[in-house]
Amino acid sequence: MEIRPARAAELEVLREIERTAGQWFRDVGMDLIADHEPPSPAELRQLQQAGRLWVSAGEDDRPVAYAVLLPVDGCTHVEQISVHAGSARRGIGRALLDDVAERERAAGVPALTLTTFDDVPWNAPYYERCGFRRLADGELTPGLREIRAHEAELGIDRWPRVCMRRELV
Repeated sequence: MEIRPARAAELEVLREIERTAGQWFRDVGMDLIADHEPPSPAELRQLQQAGRLWVSAGEDDRPVAYAVLLPVDGCTHVEQISVHAGSARRGIGRALLDDVAERERAAGVPALTLTTFDDVPWNAPYYERCGFRRLADGELTPGLREIRAHEAELGIDRWPRVCMRRELV
């Protein structure tokens, strides 16, 4: 696997990755999440042009996973990380996450943050195994509070959500 910035020609592939990855949520009764439409090509193009979109590509150079990274309160927020269902459970997502962490550490970023579902096995419990810790409400930064408020507006907080942080320095 090669981890690299996403290319403009790959944006539709990334949308397909997210659609297939979302299907796992159907298995745990979270159809709203499974049916959630990925970011539009225009949104992905903006992220790609800003250097905020990274992929893990297979031997054929086609992406099988991607991450969306945003600056939030001096940290790098992992807004999205998705692995194509056909490539899941092979360590690809973790390798992508570890690569992001190493690159951000080298750039002097103090931590990665993310929001995720509390009790979905491949969400918070998985991220804990990847070195993230759950944040108490009093530890949330203004940016994380804003992200959580937006998630509530979207209705995805009908399932318990948690903010997490992975120290890099």
